[in-house]
Amino acid sequence: MSNPTLLILAGGAGSRYGGRKIIDPVGPSGETLPEYSIYDARRAGFGRIVFVIRKDVEQAFVQMTAARFGRHFKAEYVIQEPGKLVRPDQLPPGRVKPWGTTHAILMAASTIREPFAVINVGDFYGAQSYRALAAHLNSGTSDFAMVGFVLRNTLSPFGSVARAICHVNQSGYLDEIVELKNVEREGGHAQDIDSEGHETRLTGDEVVSMNMWGFTPRVFDQLREQFQKFLQLHSANLQAECIIPNTVNSLLLSGEARVKVLPSHESWFGITYGEDHSRAAENVRRLVEAGCYPKKLWG
Repeated sequence: MSNPTLLILAGGAGSRYGGRKIIDPVGPSGETLPEYSIYDARRAGFGRIVFVIRKDVEQAFVQMTAARFGRHFKAEYVIQEPGKLVRPDQLPPGRVKPWGTTHAILMAASTIREPFAVINVGDFYGAQSYRALAAHLNSGTSDFAMVGFVLRNTLSPFGSVARAICHVNQSGYLDEIVELKNVEREGGHAQDIDSEGHETRLTGDEVVSMNMWGFTPRVFDQLREQFQKFLQLHSANLQAECIIPNTVNSLLLSGEARVKVLPSHESWFGITYGEDHSRAAENVRRLVEAGCYPKKLWG
């Protein structure tokens, strides 16, 4: 059986942070956030590393990864473009924004034949998260998986964030995902206020998805079908995105998928706003000082 593959989604526009999260250093020797993800994944037993990137950053990103860790292993790249998997009549004039994370995962359908994990390029998930996901993917189960984090541990102090709130049943499987667009801290809890001003009060202890998933290759046909349904409804909307939490939720509600929730007690942090970068660098520094990572990842 092949080692599971790590698929890193780096094709987002990065509108809040400016798209630099894939190349800005956070480590003491110039390491980037995806390098720590790769380091943890390799230690957990993942094999191939595949990046989904945009065409406009391809040259800079390939050069950066080659310089940073090209001597230690070979990364692979697939390009996400709005015109891929979309008929000409489904692509509205002026569409430059990627179609979202479901579309991004589909970019790798022709290159991945083994169980695989999906992560965001700008998120730090922690070593235990990768070990749990690798164990699930190596177990031979046909069930998908999602690593679940505690909401209060995932919020940015610099602004609101989108979060996928997960309803988990007593057997530890995902029942439903509710996507909230504007979650932020409010005193000792959290809240979301939608576009119409309706408030959803949250305890902060809710399980959330941070887009750390485990799939088998059979998911590609399911995602392709769901993406076509999305296009039928939203292809004319230049800003519409088909995101993987919503897609998985549709598969759950139709009974087409089972998703095991793998709780993670690791500290999560990411880069959504520019101010998050210095906080991420400080978190990495503390982990290095605690001996969790070497001062130079690729020695």
